[in-house]
Amino acid sequence: MKPGTKLKSQVCDTEVMVIRCGTGRIECGGAAMAEDKPAEPGTPAEGLAGGALMGKRYVDAAGAFELLCVKPGKGSLAVDGVILSIKDAKPLPASD
Repeated sequence: MKPGTKLKSQVCDTEVMVIRCGTGRIECGGAAMAEDKPAEPGTPAEGLAGGALMGKRYVDAAGAFELLCVKPGKGSLAVDGVILSIKDAKPLPASD
């Protein structure tokens, strides 16, 4: 997988664009994400339905993965079962 790839959830409406990608399986709602949308979407797994917010960047603790949510949905984004967190915005420099 390379930066710029669009992935679609197999269990909800979530769609992401890969910004940075390490080694691992990108998941949404407990199911692996794919480049194609499923004919019949499933249901997010128990405990993995926290939702993804449009326009937010999601990262892992090591910083190997960064995903940009381009379409919101009900499933939680994860890599190999570890839920990703929303990337904090960098503070602007003070102008005195």
